[in-house]
Amino acid sequence: MADDRRRLGRGLAALLGDVAEPEAPPIDRGGLRRVPIEFLRPNPRNPRKSFDEQELADLAQSVKEKGIVQPVLVRTAKGAINQYEIIAGERRWRAAQRAGLHEVPVIVQDVTDKEALELAIIENVQRADLNALEEAHGYEQLIAEFAYTQQDLAQVIGKSRSHVANTLRLMKLPEKVRTFVAEGKLTAGHARALVGCDDPEGLAQKIVDEGLTVRDAEALAQAPKPVDPSKGGRPKRAKDADTLALEKSLTELLGLAVIIDHKDGGAGEVKVRYRSLEQLDDIVRRLRTA
Repeated sequence: MADDRRRLGRGLAALLGDVAEPEAPPIDRGGLRRVPIEFLRPNPRNPRKSFDEQELADLAQSVKEKGIVQPVLVRTAKGAINQYEIIAGERRWRAAQRAGLHEVPVIVQDVTDKEALELAIIENVQRADLNALEEAHGYEQLIAEFAYTQQDLAQVIGKSRSHVANTLRLMKLPEKVRTFVAEGKLTAGHARALVGCDDPEGLAQKIVDEGLTVRDAEALAQAPKPVDPSKGGRPKRAKDADTLALEKSLTELLGLAVIIDHKDGGAGEVKVRYRSLEQLDDIVRRLRTA
């Protein structure tokens, strides 16, 4: 099964015209045809749910002037005559309708439900057409319906296992934070910084209101909470200005929260906080090349 998935991943550039350069689109001569636009229907399992209105309008204008450069990838719809289910290219199909086209070029492929979902996710991920939550939902579908592991997904999608793991973690965020991501108010980097925080909604609102960068968000999320002496905690000794300045300098250099804790006698600790496997991988890489 793993070998089949690897072959599928390597063969996507040939299968999906969307990924190739427009000047020389690969064409499956046995499957290429032109069909009436009403013969196509969207795939209800397509992980992409959001279509930007302005981008659709721009694409429709381009389609009106030059037509559809890349064919839409489809498969024959089950139990229907002259009906095709879109695997990849729903945005082009929507734009073609707006442009008033009567026919669209398609490449017909005979694929299973699993392969169709794989192709839909891969095509959108490679073109960066999915927001982070749509990508995470697509991964969840493959895991739930076809027993994929995170390593399986990494091989098929062409991403690192840590990317898959961190993307899936976004589904644990509260609804308000996920809405910010879906609306484009927060990036995937912002959202990853908030996973596991005590108050992700409050921090998300602060990031949106103040226009904070991902690095700012990571530092904010990783900052230790002050100890409340009334609840039995021991108040920490105030840090001198030089220590605070050094913490700030190292935090800006690494892009991660750095905490320096001096002990009596001149000893102490330097702590670097990370919130994702990607951040840990980056720390390890830097230490190895230092």
